[in-house]
Amino acid sequence: MKLVITTTGQTLDAPMDRRFGRAEGFLVYDLETEVYTVIDNHQNFQAAQGAGIQAAQHVVNCGARAVITGHCGPKAFRVLSAAKVAIYNCEAATVADAIDQYKSGHLKPAQSADVEGHWV
Repeated sequence: MKLVITTTGQTLDAPMDRRFGRAEGFLVYDLETEVYTVIDNHQNFQAAQGAGIQAAQHVVNCGARAVITGHCGPKAFRVLSAAKVAIYNCEAATVADAIDQYKSGHLKPAQSADVEGHWV
């Protein structure tokens, strides 16, 4: 299963990005093989609007079944939920910490968006 974590860097030790739509990037982690890739999200970082929707579509297109992020707005939440991608809000310091929390069952799926749209 593919898990996506919002990130500010290119490695598992990189800080987790607290934003979803305007995250610097998405680390796509395969839980079975423990191999990962990073998807750049700079096209949405400066977007005037629609960043969450576009980011959510990228995540869906990469085949993710779950997302770990600090916060997720209502439009991104709707896109991810419609595609049956689970959203987990997390305050982990690094991507690796977020993955560990997910694997250990400490994260619970979000039931709704936790910030308003255009949150920065």
